Amino acid sequence: MTVNPSIEDVLLRLESAGFRGRIVSAGRLRDLRDEFEARRLEFGFDPALFRDYLSSFNFTIPEKPFRVKSLIIVAASQPKVSIVFHRSGKSVPLHVPPTYQHRSDILVETVLLNALRPAGYNLTRGRVPEKILAVRSGLARYGRNNVSYVPEMGSFYRPAVFFSDLPCADDAWHEEKTLDRCGSCNACVRACPTGAISEDRFLIRAERCLTFLNERPGAFPGWVDPSWHHCLVGCMKCQEACPENRAVSKRMEQIGEFDEEETELLLDGGAADGRVSAETWKKLEDMELVEYKDFLGRNLGALLG
Repeated sequence: MTVNPSIEDVLLRLESAGFRGRIVSAGRLRDLRDEFEARRLEFGFDPALFRDYLSSFNFTIPEKPFRVKSLIIVAASQPKVSIVFHRSGKSVPLHVPPTYQHRSDILVETVLLNALRPAGYNLTRGRVPEKILAVRSGLARYGRNNVSYVPEMGSFYRPAVFFSDLPCADDAWHEEKTLDRCGSCNACVRACPTGAISEDRFLIRAERCLTFLNERPGAFPGWVDPSWHHCLVGCMKCQEACPENRAVSKRMEQIGEFDEEETELLLDGGAADGRVSAETWKKLEDMELVEYKDFLGRNLGALLG
């Protein structure tokens, strides 16, 4: 006889697999939408500048292919990764932040499916503001840098959100909390080269963040100093300076390399216009860099000089 899993059972399955999770009612989608919209208005996000980001979320409770009753958010601990590029006889390791590797999503989904499907429950990926959900569900806390932190993982984790028809009539919806140490620490403010983090507001100035700037096409603004670039995509300045990450900030995994010929072709925009070989393209896929192909050459040029 199949026994229906409780919320506690599902969370225990996740924890035994090395993940951390929280489950809240599907009705919290409205709370997420309201909070997200309030922040957008309060801090004046430019809709034109952040159009793709703002339009990527779905705050409607799906009724098909099943009636969604709960939201499941899971944190998977991940290291930053290193990719080696060869140029002029030198090997240059370049870094990508922990959240950019999607491989853990499949592992998380497998654990959840194994817990839910035997009892007839369903699961599908959801797209909502993960940081807000992580903090409001009690899974994480905010840092002054507007990055979220999970106990023992720091900010070196990847969040994943799922919709399920697992009943969740009651949940603990927490007030947003910041890390205790943030009250007396401004390490991230000092570390941010662009001035995106400040002490006078809760959200960072996203339009000045290196992550935002190196993940959109076009030339870098003239005020960006070339020496500020240090990641192939994204940025790690504030996270590496944060004392909360002291136990995890050195975690690194090398996931691949490009020889000199491949490096020169990528620098020349070969990924964007399809001039790379099938072998090189496979490497880009395996390293999860294909979605950045349109500006990979620009970013690589900034780092290799």
